[in-house]
Amino acid sequence: MKKTISSLVIAAIMMLGFVNFSVAQDAPESSPTKTVAQQAKNKDKDKTASSAEELDELTFVQTLKQKYIEGAPLWMTPVLICLIIGLALSIERIVYLNLSTINTKKFVDEVETALKNGGVEAAKDVCRNTRGPIASIFYQGLDRADEGIEMAEKSVVSYGGVQMGLLEKGLTWISLFIALAPMLGFLGTVIGMIFAFDKIIADGQVSPITVAGGIKVSLLTTVFGLIAAIILQVFYNYIVSKIDGIVNEMEDASISLIDMMLKHKVAKV
Repeated sequence: MKKTISSLVIAAIMMLGFVNFSVAQDAPESSPTKTVAQQAKNKDKDKTASSAEELDELTFVQTLKQKYIEGAPLWMTPVLICLIIGLALSIERIVYLNLSTINTKKFVDEVETALKNGGVEAAKDVCRNTRGPIASIFYQGLDRADEGIEMAEKSVVSYGGVQMGLLEKGLTWISLFIALAPMLGFLGTVIGMIFAFDKIIADGQVSPITVAGGIKVSLLTTVFGLIAAIILQVFYNYIVSKIDGIVNEMEDASISLIDMMLKHKVAKV
């Protein structure tokens, strides 16, 4: 529940940041140090500027806002929501995975040193003071050391599955938004085409302006949906590769734990 709330908070912050940045881009630039002559000169330049130059001077955010409005906010807003929520979930997963990553070799050496010098309790203290799934797996294995090596191994395998589930938490929602964003874009395109044909029927003739304008507006939703899906797909692949790396380290570390428990004879065979 806490992670869900944190994801929604991240999404809200991103949306507010987007709005504030857009407002800042739209605000007219003013400088108190400008003289009257300079202001008059700027006005003359503004009058002589062509419409093509004004379009070229649009910032990236202003261009996105213009295309967003042209594509009809009713159909563009769901795509934007999918992008924002998907990015919030992706950022939450990336932060969680980065916090779960540790120097495995150093940690294994510390546990072995503690196990050799202070026994199981000292090794468990090292695990308590270390974050991440590998430390949790080590703690569970050491906690069952007095029940025999087979029980400790089963505990490590079982708890490793639990930790793997925690690492993959939220991936299904990210994959959902990856699939949903272009589908919503296609839906907006189809509905826009239907409206364009309805207008043609109402006018009683095929007007190039009507057809081209309707197709342009309808295709914008598809473009934004595909862009949202591409962005989320990049984050999704990074998260999956990060999880694979952590899982491989968990498996290698689990084997090392069983070996050191047998080596120092802290668990019965």
